[in-house]
Amino acid sequence: MKASLESDYGTLDPQKIVDTIERLKQRIGERFPESGLVKVCQQLELVGENMVKRAEWIGRPVFWLRALNVGLCFLIASLSLVPLYFYFISPDKKPLSEIAGNPVDLITLSEAAINDLVFIGIAIFFCLSIERRYKRQRALKAIHELRAIAHVIDMHQLTKDPHRISVNAVFDSTKLSPKLTMTPFLLRRYLDYCSEMLSLVGKIAAVYVQNFDDSTALASVSELETLTTGLSNKIWQKIAILNMVDQETPAPRI
Repeated sequence: MKASLESDYGTLDPQKIVDTIERLKQRIGERFPESGLVKVCQQLELVGENMVKRAEWIGRPVFWLRALNVGLCFLIASLSLVPLYFYFISPDKKPLSEIAGNPVDLITLSEAAINDLVFIGIAIFFCLSIERRYKRQRALKAIHELRAIAHVIDMHQLTKDPHRISVNAVFDSTKLSPKLTMTPFLLRRYLDYCSEMLSLVGKIAAVYVQNFDDSTALASVSELETLTTGLSNKIWQKIAILNMVDQETPAPRI
């Protein structure tokens, strides 16, 4: 039973996220069939449908890079032996016993050997991290796409001012003022849909790095979730204002 619970609730299920986006798109389409928010949700659905492939693409081994890394490490190790080769074939070389008996020569040789080992280690570490940095760029590219969608969602709710539909509000509109013909109930639904979409954006980003343990990619996902949470908080502030406005009788949520 415990293993089953861990399997069901220990990781995000991409298919359930896609199903949730599909239901949200249908709900928005029923309430606001001609709105741009439906098209944004369709774009989010498309991203969600490609989510599994994108997550696998991010974490997929890059074999040609691994082969390159092995070759570079072998080359570095080989080049590190070149000075030893020239030392042993040099006619003026000092015997190792003489070097060991001379503190100055021993310290000089030890210092040179330590410096070589440090630089060789740094070079090998750099080679071994190439694949991870390559995958990181994949993840950051996918997360950047989600960040753009989050800002597009925010643009759709930007002009939805709840004060303008209050029966007691005095609003002197101009020719360029955004048209707002929604009732308080419909505006609340519209804002709630935006908040749900922002939450789903964060869930897709979490799936991208679910099996890719990279600190930079995880930090980028965390930043995206902070962004979507902040945008959602602005939306819920508007909803809280709507709760203080004279409302029509609430209709059942679809």
